[in-house]
Formats: sequence, structure tokens, C-alpha cells
Amino acid sequence: MEVRYLGFEQQQSARSYRFDVVEKGQPAKHFIVTADLSLFHTHGVGIQEGPALSASKLVANLERAFAGPHELTTADLLSYVNARSLEEARRAEMRKAPRRRPSPAETQTPWRGSRA
Repeated sequence: MEVRYLGFEQQQSARSYRFDVVEKGQPAKHFIVTADLSLFHTHGVGIQEGPALSASKLVANLERAFAGPHELTTADLLSYVNARSLEEARRAEMRKAPRRRPSPAETQTPWRGSRA
């Protein structure tokens, strides 16, 4: 399955993200994922994340054969924010982790009197 982002339309305080979904040997199917823009502001998510979040939501809905309207919800944005926070914490922990120097025995080579 290939998902193609086609753009968005602005309606008041919401955006409708348009997608084509193409499956091998099948004609493209058109889908729209709507999002209330206030949710982005409320949860501290940049509006530029809208297309990627909408595409992920669409794929998840299609995989579970969801037949209703596709819409980004508070739960979707909270899930994204939580995953982003966990990833940032993991990166910060990696930066803090002490780097271990190899012991002299680990730097020995098979050649007498030489080191790696």
C-alpha cells in the first residue's frame, strides 16, 4: 500500500488532509483526514506535523478496516506527544551515559610491546 499526500484544505479552525492510497493493481482510492487545529496548539505539536500524523492515522484505520470518517483526535496527538517525549528522554540519557575507556589489557595487540 502506498499513501500519497495531495495537500490540505483549510475550513475555519480545521484542516482536511487529502490522500490517495494505491494498492498494487488497483485504482487509487481517495481519503480525507480532518484535524481540529486547536488540538495542535493545545498539545504543543507543530502544524507541519499534520500531514505525517494524518497519514499514520489513515494507515492505522485502513489496516483495521475502519469504515468511519478519518479524524485526528486528542488521543492521537497525546500518543504522538508521549512517544516524542520518550524519544527525547532516551536521547538525553544516551548523551549523559559515561563513556568507558578500554582497560590496558583491551588495548594490547598480539605484537610484543605494541598497543592498538
